[in-house]
Amino acid sequence: VQLVESGGGLIQAGNSLKLSCVVSGRTLSYYAVGWFRQAPGKEREFVGGLSWRATTYVTDSVKGRFTISRDIGTNTVYLKMNSLKPEDTAIYYCALNDRRHGTIESGISDYSYWGQGTQVTVSS
Repeated sequence: VQLVESGGGLIQAGNSLKLSCVVSGRTLSYYAVGWFRQAPGKEREFVGGLSWRATTYVTDSVKGRFTISRDIGTNTVYLKMNSLKPEDTAIYYCALNDRRHGTIESGISDYSYWGQGTQVTVSS
């Protein structure tokens, strides 16, 4: 199982960015994927997730700005981030919950496979 993120970069506050997470070895039709981020000096935190049924959840800190979607054809999960703020600066990770028909979970230990992360830097 492999997850590969892309799409990060340096961007000015107020702008948008779309991260991609290509999953291989598992079909998104059966597994949930979560997005996490880790800012410098802080612990990794849950941002949101997408279930095998394509339902989504994002935390209050990003609600109204971040959305999660998927493309079954390419087995890719997306994190679209709008109205970015400097405090969104972090390394963003996608992770797969390896329980078939598993739900969106917020705990790091609920995810068995992780991508390498992609850096998002938001300048003020």
